[in-house]
Amino acid sequence: MRKVIAAVMASTLALSAYSQAAEVVTSVNGQPNVGSAQRNGQNQMFDGISLTEHQRQQMRDLMQRARHDQPPVNVSEQEIMHRLITANHFDETAVRAQAEKMAQEQVARQVEMAKVRNQMYHLLTPEQQAVLNSKHQQRMDQLREIARMQQNAAMALSSSSSTLSHQ
Repeated sequence: MRKVIAAVMASTLALSAYSQAAEVVTSVNGQPNVGSAQRNGQNQMFDGISLTEHQRQQMRDLMQRARHDQPPVNVSEQEIMHRLITANHFDETAVRAQAEKMAQEQVARQVEMAKVRNQMYHLLTPEQQAVLNSKHQQRMDQLREIARMQQNAAMALSSSSSTLSHQ
């Protein structure tokens, strides 16, 4: 029982650390983000980078063009998935096909956003790029630590549940 409690506590700790890391999103000049684009991480790439007003304006222009060019959210695809989920009989093939279609739309959006981020990156000076790369490495180190904690929690949970099943 102690092992189960320890595993639950460890996984809770790992999830807590992950959610805290996700909430530490600041804008390009260190102020907290409030917009939906910032909440979903689109500007997280430039956290802590001091930009000139000209660079900020260029980035705003790029984002505005990207939003204008992006197709609207496909509500009908969500509706189709909802109907498949709530159907009397689960059709795995149809759900899989719908999920793949929705995933392809998401891939297209992510590719377009990566293109915009690349353009933004190249607006930076070499010094700003170095700061950005350093901050990126710090975030990756934090994510690796969270992944390690989650893996340890999962292993602890797995071993405690196998211990309980043998008793």
